Amino acid sequence: MIYLLEDDESIRKMLVYALKAHDYSAEGFDNAESFRKAFYTRIPSLVILDIMLPGEDGISVLKKLRASGHKMPVIMLTAKSSEYDKVSALDLGADDYITKPFGIMEFIARVKAVLRRSSEQALMGMPDFEYGSLRALWSRHEIYSDGAPVSLTLKEYELLQFLIRHRGLVLTRDLLFDRIWGIKNEVENRTLDVHIRTLRSKLGNAGEYIQTIRGVGYKFIGEEQ
Repeated sequence: MIYLLEDDESIRKMLVYALKAHDYSAEGFDNAESFRKAFYTRIPSLVILDIMLPGEDGISVLKKLRASGHKMPVIMLTAKSSEYDKVSALDLGADDYITKPFGIMEFIARVKAVLRRSSEQALMGMPDFEYGSLRALWSRHEIYSDGAPVSLTLKEYELLQFLIRHRGLVLTRDLLFDRIWGIKNEVENRTLDVHIRTLRSKLGNAGEYIQTIRGVGYKFIGEEQ
């Protein structure tokens, strides 16, 4: 889920539409209060903040996010072009900034780049994992089952990595769709089930570590050795 805090209605609607058109789940807000209420109901994977806002501005929102320990990537939008504003945002923990006016394709490209860097950084921070017949060497992007290398697609790899990172927890279908595909789950969408089935097949005996929690989602049962 991507949250966009932008008080200009036309810009907000245009950017949310563009994000959804590129298969991202997105929601827009026109003030810090409504943004914060939604934030504590569902934490997003990316936040996009306009600096110039009525009431509490984007810099203040960013400062509070970082002070609270939230580390999701943040992109700042600003009509200001001064170096001071850009440096201030970066010093407070912003991952990127986009100066208005900007093109939609540039905007989407910057979103993709920030999300990609965030995913890579999270992956690099994970220690290699070994349980039973499964071995995951995250730093080398290699998966082994019963000692044999396993070839996974990018989504299969991301799915396995997310399940292992949160092993022992029941992960809902909605959460997996949001974090792996960046879209909302649809009742008749079998994409997740197909990926899980294929992933289990490729992992062989290690596929048993991925459990189906009927009516809810999936869980990886293994603990690190």
